[in-house]
Amino acid sequence: MSRETISTDGAPRSASYAQGVRAGSTIYVAGMPGIDPGTGALAGPTIQEQTRQAIANGAAVVAAGGGSLADVVEVGVLLTHPEDFTAMNEVFAEVFAVDPPVRYVARLGVVLPDVLVSVRMTAVLDETRVPR
Repeated sequence: MSRETISTDGAPRSASYAQGVRAGSTIYVAGMPGIDPGTGALAGPTIQEQTRQAIANGAAVVAAGGGSLADVVEVGVLLTHPEDFTAMNEVFAEVFAVDPPVRYVARLGVVLPDVLVSVRMTAVLDETRVPR
């Protein structure tokens, strides 16, 4: 099985870990905060703004690996404040309105200033679309 690191300017970068890794037909996306990769700042102070940006960041990594949100089969959401669940869920339902992936939601255990959410994804590409 091939293994390739995925990197894109469309999502925040870290020196500590890869934005994503494609192993065969599966794309694994690291936890993405709601940081605008163009400015390096949070997309906004609300859970809705940060969730929308975090999902967009994950989608950019999936796209850089040759996929799209339609290929996402699993999403993990970590919330700083569990009471933000309903508002986060509204954004999630907008983005994944048709044939949503499986999902888990847990509390974010690391305190990062003003970060309200982190989103990670797993996507599986159709074998005919896997770059060789």
